[in-house]
Amino acid sequence: MLFLVLLLAALAGAAAAVVLAVRGFVAAFRRGGRSRAGWLRVAALLAGAGTIAVYTWGLLHLGVAVLQAEDGGAGSSPIQPCREGGPQLASQVTGYGVSYLPLRFECHLGRGGTYITSSVPGYVNQAAGALGLVTAVCGVLATTTAKRARPPVAHAADRDN
Repeated sequence: MLFLVLLLAALAGAAAAVVLAVRGFVAAFRRGGRSRAGWLRVAALLAGAGTIAVYTWGLLHLGVAVLQAEDGGAGSSPIQPCREGGPQLASQVTGYGVSYLPLRFECHLGRGGTYITSSVPGYVNQAAGALGLVTAVCGVLATTTAKRARPPVAHAADRDN
């Protein structure tokens, strides 16, 4: 069941990344002069698309690990993703868990500890975090730059004088 949830989340993430990327490219190649706020908005859209795409890539890796862990066929014990810790450590595994922030697959040990596998590539969390930060900074700068560039709105009482 968890595999299906991860698969649906990955599909939704892929769709969202495509939508943001298309919006970013359309805004970048739109005719006419582009202001500084407009370019910052383009950067925010494209970095946001990258953030979602990298996170979705990590979700797919996590989904494969969950699918392997839930496989009940021959050779399913110990849990396949948890075997990378070595045979002695893998024999102590009693279950698994997933973490979404940061993305990771955790193997739970009978004596109460856990260890993290390399099911999700190491660059995924760092890249998603860095791109997310770039998205946030560009979005905030685009908003403040656009507000500064707008002329002040005259109130109705000021226009009557």
